[in-house]
Amino acid sequence: MSTNLKEMVREKYSTIAEQSKAENATSCCGATGCGTGVYNIMADDYSTLEGYNANADLGLGCGLPTAFAKLQPGHTVVDLGSGAGNDCFVAQAAVGATGRVIGIDFSDTMLQKARANAQKLQATNVEFRQGDLEDLPLTSNIADVVISNCVLNLVPNKHKVFSEVFRVLKPGGHFSISDVVLQGHLPAKWQLVAELYAGCISGAIQKQDYLNIIAEAGFDGVLVQKEKEIVVPADILAAYLTPDEVIEYQEGTVKIQSITVFGQKPETVTSSKCAPGGGCC
Repeated sequence: MSTNLKEMVREKYSTIAEQSKAENATSCCGATGCGTGVYNIMADDYSTLEGYNANADLGLGCGLPTAFAKLQPGHTVVDLGSGAGNDCFVAQAAVGATGRVIGIDFSDTMLQKARANAQKLQATNVEFRQGDLEDLPLTSNIADVVISNCVLNLVPNKHKVFSEVFRVLKPGGHFSISDVVLQGHLPAKWQLVAELYAGCISGAIQKQDYLNIIAEAGFDGVLVQKEKEIVVPADILAAYLTPDEVIEYQEGTVKIQSITVFGQKPETVTSSKCAPGGGCC
């Protein structure tokens, strides 16, 4: 992703931060009011999870990584792309008063909203830091668990992100990450539509490539914990494709999927293929 595209994503998610979940649910990019729903067609229901706070839920996820993250009391958890704090507050309920949760986001507006939510909840063991996921503002070996919900898709260098995840995890630590992947190839014009990129669709990479990047970073026990097909509604397709292209897409073999993936950092680390100088970053 170019710097300009990164700034586009930052601006759109900053605008989304100022809207309610209901407002985001009625717009295709959460900011333009175009009447479709790219952002929220992938979201799962958090409302039954302990620690859920409606003010922190903007409906932008594509899974429930905290439900699969094997969180335990006392864990230190890092949430990549923490938004308004939804996953952080659910994680806090699991790790308890002896645990710690650190949310990382690069949108100042999102961070302001997350910090305000934390203050209202008196969540003193939850903090939010500004940072780029390709260069995390964290020391090495700090986290027991890393989580993320439909965010890494937006980052250009996924090798670098998973290298950073590997770096900040303690030996034996693990991640549970929900993201969007593809099987088959999207119509080329979708790659040029900023709203779809910020909605985590046109930025998706092939599922097997995604899993290969994780393995190349040095993780063991890589497992897809959950996967579901994302069905793009006809009105969204019609907003970006001609009628003939809609038919071609609907009858084609392309699958957009949400996957929740688990991986563990080995207890003994000798080297990582994606460590600095490893050649894949």
